[in-house]
Amino acid sequence: QVQPVESGGGLVQAGDSLRLSCTASERTFINCHVGWFRQAPGKEREFVAAISRNNDDAYYGDSVKGRFTCSRDKFNNVINLQMNALGPEDTAVYYCACDLNDLYIDHDYRSWDYWGRGTQVTVSS
Repeated sequence: QVQPVESGGGLVQAGDSLRLSCTASERTFINCHVGWFRQAPGKEREFVAAISRNNDDAYYGDSVKGRFTCSRDKFNNVINLQMNALGPEDTAVYYCACDLNDLYIDHDYRSWDYWGRGTQVTVSS
């Protein structure tokens, strides 16, 4: 059992940057693929980024490539999502998730095992 906890959401203007963080108190968190998903009102949950448990390789959804960076702070056991050049289309609740069971990272949110409660990101134009 893992309980991810997100932090860092807020209200920013278009073009600004924001950093989200995810951590968990359980030791098994180090065995997670850690992913970021987002969900806007009326839309399906969307894959944003993820980092592999095996080699810290990062993967990104097409809509955020080149703007977002996912990284692992091993010392503090925190996964960061640096978001740059934000636009109103990035407004959503952002969720951190843990996948303990799959070998490879899956962009389908239904494959992920444990979820945080989410943090709101609002980008004004």
